[in-house]
Amino acid sequence: MDIPATAAAWFLPFVLPICFYVAFTDLRSMLIKNHAVLALTAVFVVVGFFVLPPWATEWTSFGIGPIVLTLPPYLWQLLHIVVVLFLGILFNAAGAMGAGDAKFLAAASAFVWVGDIILVSVIMACAILGAYITHRLARYTRLRTIAPDWESWDRGKKFPMGFPFGASLAIYLILGTVSGS
Repeated sequence: MDIPATAAAWFLPFVLPICFYVAFTDLRSMLIKNHAVLALTAVFVVVGFFVLPPWATEWTSFGIGPIVLTLPPYLWQLLHIVVVLFLGILFNAAGAMGAGDAKFLAAASAFVWVGDIILVSVIMACAILGAYITHRLARYTRLRTIAPDWESWDRGKKFPMGFPFGASLAIYLILGTVSGS
């Protein structure tokens, strides 16, 4: 894994409660709250500034044709937010994803290192499949009585993606803590 183990270990205790909150509120009300997305972004901005200080890390270059951009890892990770938010807005406009999902993915993208994209894609695919099956099974069993007034039970084909997205970020950071670079 490309994520530094120390960075993952520092991010994890702050990010984990936000991931649980996002999953819970999306299951309960089919909304990912803006304050959760802002809190996730703030965790990266504040904690990341100390864990990946721009003045103490080796800068990385990226080039497209004649244009070469060299930035410290902290700023590269912040740039992920902008790129993923732009893509999320496009997907939201096309009706392919909710606005809360797009905002959460943008905030979460700051924590994901580019070299770990394939791993994160696998984690996310497994989390989506597992969350979907779990949610649908619980919806049609007695487990539904634990939280009978959750809006996600009665939304037809719509599914609370904050549940698997939060789980994916949490799993990625846990794995990063254990086997990061």
